[in-house]
Amino acid sequence: MRALVVDDSRFIRNYLHSLFTQHGVECVEAVDGKQGLACLREAGPFSVALVDWNMPVMSGYEMLQAARADHSLDATRIVMVTTEAENDHIEAALLAGADEYIVKPFDEGGLFDKLRMAGVNEL
Repeated sequence: MRALVVDDSRFIRNYLHSLFTQHGVECVEAVDGKQGLACLREAGPFSVALVDWNMPVMSGYEMLQAARADHSLDATRIVMVTTEAENDHIEAALLAGADEYIVKPFDEGGLFDKLRMAGVNEL
């Protein structure tokens, strides 16, 4: 299984990379939505992409919209992982095609539960 972590926070990227590695998951990282979208298209396939909302260059929401418009990426589960906890954000992300939504901070068990809920069955 391969996962893509898209977040401008080095701490979050390192934390998720460490969790995935401990579970035998190959992890690729990107620092913004533009780089994340390029990774999906050029370095895929990925089972799941974990995407922050607020990032420079291209937001995670914009990346989500672009990824869902590209039907070659339909098999990739996209999970928003963000501090944006308002219902408007959650609803917008789910309507745009996010498979699940995780609010920071989160713990390992909650993360993997949400990934399974999103249809990532390889865990």
